[in-house]
Amino acid sequence: MNLAFSLFTRHWLCRGLLATVAAPALIAAGPVLRLDNAFPAPNATGVCPDTPLCLNFARPPALGTTGKIQIHDAADNSVVETIDVSSPTAEKEIGGLPNYKYFPVIVAGNAATIYPKNGALAHHKTYYVTIDAGVFKDGTGPFAALDQPAAWRFTTKAAAPAAGTTKLTVAADGTGDFCTVQGALDFVPEGNTTPTTILLHKGTYTEMVFFTNKHAITLLGEDRRQSVIAYATNDRFNPSSGNPFLGANPNPSAETRGGGHIYHRGVLIAHRVNDFTLANLTIRNTTLQGGSQAEAIIFNGTTTAHAIVKDVDLYSYQDTLQINGQAYLSNCHIEGDVDFMWGTGPCFFENCTARSLRSGTYYTQIRNPGTNHGYVYLHCTFDGAPGVTGNYLSRIGTGRFPHSEVVLLDCVLTDAVGGVAWQFQGGREGSPTDPASVQFWEFNSHTSDGTPVDVSQRLAASRQLKQAGDDATIADYRNPTFVLGGDWNPRQAAIFK
Repeated sequence: MNLAFSLFTRHWLCRGLLATVAAPALIAAGPVLRLDNAFPAPNATGVCPDTPLCLNFARPPALGTTGKIQIHDAADNSVVETIDVSSPTAEKEIGGLPNYKYFPVIVAGNAATIYPKNGALAHHKTYYVTIDAGVFKDGTGPFAALDQPAAWRFTTKAAAPAAGTTKLTVAADGTGDFCTVQGALDFVPEGNTTPTTILLHKGTYTEMVFFTNKHAITLLGEDRRQSVIAYATNDRFNPSSGNPFLGANPNPSAETRGGGHIYHRGVLIAHRVNDFTLANLTIRNTTLQGGSQAEAIIFNGTTTAHAIVKDVDLYSYQDTLQINGQAYLSNCHIEGDVDFMWGTGPCFFENCTARSLRSGTYYTQIRNPGTNHGYVYLHCTFDGAPGVTGNYLSRIGTGRFPHSEVVLLDCVLTDAVGGVAWQFQGGREGSPTDPASVQFWEFNSHTSDGTPVDVSQRLAASRQLKQAGDDATIADYRNPTFVLGGDWNPRQAAIFK
């Protein structure tokens, strides 16, 4: 837990969003930690109900070990949210899924950001914030109590966007319909099938995102590298039993929102949704290396999900991308260190880059059943950070996953990929005789200058497709419709027009 929490101190949170003129009522006098300004500004109006609350101090603060932050409804002085800083973490519901552990207060530099629970604030309300003495402190002493209702109060927007609105904006500075991605997704009605676009303005959105049974959504960044969703969540911080559809005998009745049967550890989780498009943005799981399984995205879809990921940068270490279901990925950058692309598929990757951050590890571990294809890469690049060598394109325990399929066509392989390139695992993962049903196939693997890669040391059970005798197979696997099934041609989707 401390591992993840400490990492947040390296990330920009609310600087640049703060009021440029501080209200006198917010400034504490004397030899104590001094508060300069806040967002929302005191007496601000038109505030998004899902806004994080930001405080900027004259010096870097630390979070105390006792005291409370409370948000009050100014109409009757009732408390709508309480954060007790005696614990650095708390639990909340995200997208209808309970038992998410999160950080209610994050300190970075001179700024402290307070995250009310999803749905704690409402439209057309006036709120004020109180803070106990000692909640924030530094070497000179504690921040004095903020206990006057008039000191830090603000009024939220009069109303949400009109029902049925199909173009929503998310802006960290409060100028959009929402301040958070989750706030926009929560607005979309359950069972939605109306095409809806959520535009994510430039900014860093420190949140975990979950949604389910909301279809035909496009999450589109304003800028690929400056529209960023980031969080330090992982299997140690947010453990769960995953996806009951993954096994050989799937159990849909076990899939509930009770919190125990759906992954919580991904930064963005799209669960049982169709026609979801993720485009032109960056998602980072900021868990440190060695911090357990920590996906940037998890798609638990179906074999007819029609998911598209285009022009997206994904960063983590172990298990950066997990896709269980049908997905097409184009022009993406995917970075990690161990099995950082995995799932059941079927998935088709085109013009993507997979970058390994550690030597002697694995790009993929694909667990598709025999009823659908696995992961296919066309015109992709497999490279590594400086000095990284000896990686495997894939590994699999053939005893558990005898139908694993990974196919590379016309891909660039750098020195980060080892000569053997493929691995069958023994022990409980393997079997006495490795089945011929595993398909570790390559065609025309080459270096960046077009030189054919030396494949003389490849795992004997892998296969090099040949143009002379495998023309039909090569043509099939170059076709995303063949790989993904369902007569779906993702290249004809609106996002490509």
